[in-house]
Amino acid sequence: MTLKAEFHVGQVIHHRLFGYRGVVIDVDPYFNGSNDWYSTMAKSKPPKDRPWYHVLVDEADYRTYVAERNLEPDQIGGPVQHPDLGDYFDKLEEDGYKPLNRTN
Repeated sequence: MTLKAEFHVGQVIHHRLFGYRGVVIDVDPYFNGSNDWYSTMAKSKPPKDRPWYHVLVDEADYRTYVAERNLEPDQIGGPVQHPDLGDYFDKLEEDGYKPLNRTN
């Protein structure tokens, strides 16, 4: 069974528990980390068999790995401020950031 991710690369999201905004840079169809990381970092024990997202955190210089159930669409709007944003995206459009056109 293939699961459909609720969020897409470039979408600006809001973390339900921690309140930060961010932008999705990659999607894993299921948890793709170590059991040690999950035990230490995923305190709410979200499902491993649902999509997980790599996110650049707004107004920070780090990224995070987040379970789908902890995310919701951003309601604030506006750009995300992150030093690595230009490594992934071209510009902000109505439905999120437009990924860079990588033709190599």
